[in-house]
Amino acid sequence: MALRPEPTAPFHSVQHALRILEVVAKHSSGVSDAAIARDTRLPAHHLAELLRMLRREGYVEQIADGAYVGGESLRLLGSGGSDRGHAVEAKLQKALTALRDSVGAAVYLGRYVDGELKITQYADGPGIPKVNEWVDFRSAAHAMAIGKCLLTQLDHDGRRDHLSRHKTVRLTSRTTTSEKVLFRKLDSQPATVPVLDLQEYAVGTVCAAVPITAGHSVGCLGLSLPLEHAHRLRQAAYTLNREAAPMLLSLTI
Repeated sequence: MALRPEPTAPFHSVQHALRILEVVAKHSSGVSDAAIARDTRLPAHHLAELLRMLRREGYVEQIADGAYVGGESLRLLGSGGSDRGHAVEAKLQKALTALRDSVGAAVYLGRYVDGELKITQYADGPGIPKVNEWVDFRSAAHAMAIGKCLLTQLDHDGRRDHLSRHKTVRLTSRTTTSEKVLFRKLDSQPATVPVLDLQEYAVGTVCAAVPITAGHSVGCLGLSLPLEHAHRLRQAAYTLNREAAPMLLSLTI
């Protein structure tokens, strides 16, 4: 099966969204879309698309005269302490649930924390169950879309350290067990194209993942589908990549 998901750039969208929020933050009484366009120099169609996303996610609101002000999400995520932590977790879970419904697949938020792969949050449903963890995910990064996506974000020494603790054992007939081959695949993986797992971790399951790195934090967004839905993987992966921006924005603010 040869899949070539179309590349998108959630990172650029987030950078542009942050620029918009900076402009909005400077005008507590509201700022027009014309003024935002002037200050950010974003094309009208791109600005309109980002403002729709920011309104949908609660980062900005429109007041009576059509001007934009900061929204509830921006106030919550901009706060400090435990309130911010709970707000981020709730925001991410809501986004994962919406993404699950949008792509029709189980979706996951993966992190690389203290040298280990962790699935910190997920959303699944009837007919689209989460992957059965038949082998500890921490030991299977080399065979999983999420794991490989996280490894692509590590430097050479970081990958070496990980594989010194978790060997590239064969989990299915499709698993890459050669470290040399694995490193070559990781090095050649375009940052804006989803990483795929075509029955490498588990027979009967296909997966995709995209990076959502915020600052020094290494993370990714992933999805899984039963093999009988493999024909939907390309489109689902494209949607996953396109919808990564709101997730990344929640982690960045």
